[in-house]
Amino acid sequence: MKNRKLLMLFALLLSIGMLLAACGGSDSEEDAGSDNGSDNESNESDEETPEFTSAMVTDVGGVDDKSFNQSAWEGLKAWGEEHGLEEGEGYDYAQSNNDSDYAPNLNRLVREDYNLVFGIGYKLEDAISEVAGQYSDTNFAIVDSVVEGDNIASITFADHEGSFLAGVAAANKTNTDKVGFVGGTNSDLINKFESGFVAGVHTVNPDIEVDVQYAGAFDAPDDGKLIASNMFNNDFDVIYHASGATGNGVFAQAKDIKNNDPDREVWVIGVDRDQYEEGQIGDHNVTLTSMVKRVDNSVQQVSNMAMDGEFPGGEVLEFGVEDEGVGLADTHEEAYTDDIAQAVDEWKQKIIDGEVEVPQTHEELDEYLDSL
Repeated sequence: MKNRKLLMLFALLLSIGMLLAACGGSDSEEDAGSDNGSDNESNESDEETPEFTSAMVTDVGGVDDKSFNQSAWEGLKAWGEEHGLEEGEGYDYAQSNNDSDYAPNLNRLVREDYNLVFGIGYKLEDAISEVAGQYSDTNFAIVDSVVEGDNIASITFADHEGSFLAGVAAANKTNTDKVGFVGGTNSDLINKFESGFVAGVHTVNPDIEVDVQYAGAFDAPDDGKLIASNMFNNDFDVIYHASGATGNGVFAQAKDIKNNDPDREVWVIGVDRDQYEEGQIGDHNVTLTSMVKRVDNSVQQVSNMAMDGEFPGGEVLEFGVEDEGVGLADTHEEAYTDDIAQAVDEWKQKIIDGEVEVPQTHEELDEYLDSL
């Protein structure tokens, strides 16, 4: 009986002690809540979350295609670095391995609360239109195409103008009077490249033969290599490609030829970004020049516009030779000689002055060639 009373007394004292501790803890928590500690933690959390974020969805060429997608990614990274952001925490990309990935990738980036989402390439037209229509609070931009929508900015380039200058360079470089064009898909967009290039070549010399071939894809380097092999084997000595990662095969074939016969002159004109490095083989380089599209600058510029509350929704932006949106790289000085550079500059000025209206379609090209 005595033991039972002692146990009851012990239990009572323990309960009172726990109650007092709980009361003391409550006072402490209230005191802590009244100081700036929790506010500071909240502020630190807010500081870690970027106020504005931007991301992009690649086409099937991949973010490291050494061409269009890579240029866009370089622009987005430059924008992120400009504002002290890190990949995955302010800017990012989603890789598309096939066409069916476009819409899911766009949806994923929207769910991850990116404020601005780019679709890189005209092949994302339908996906951008569909997803942007579902998320009116998110801004979208498509590169190299036009899609209507108040929350969509369309970024385009005067590809035909830059390609015209590439044709001028090719015509001034060829020793065989035979130059080639390798396109990705036979589409309105790539027809702009083709039409401008052929017009530039024939403006310099109507007697130069131009062979035009389409690989049917932007991610088929083996096909690009085969097409280039056939052209080079038939004495075509300059090839301009507008084919994304397919063009890697064109470079590979030119380098194979140069490796086996260092004295033979074969040249590739790159596209979208300066592809000088792609042409390097030992002490030689097969890149004559590149038709550079400042996709990087456009992505960075539109991201900043959106960040500043000036997103050009519903607008079509075009970057041409006049504002340095397109042009030729002069990295390979030994190949891209002063004479070629001077000829290119002369025709560039004629385009700016309106003396030359570069064709954009096959129909316009036919009319242009008839006028020469």
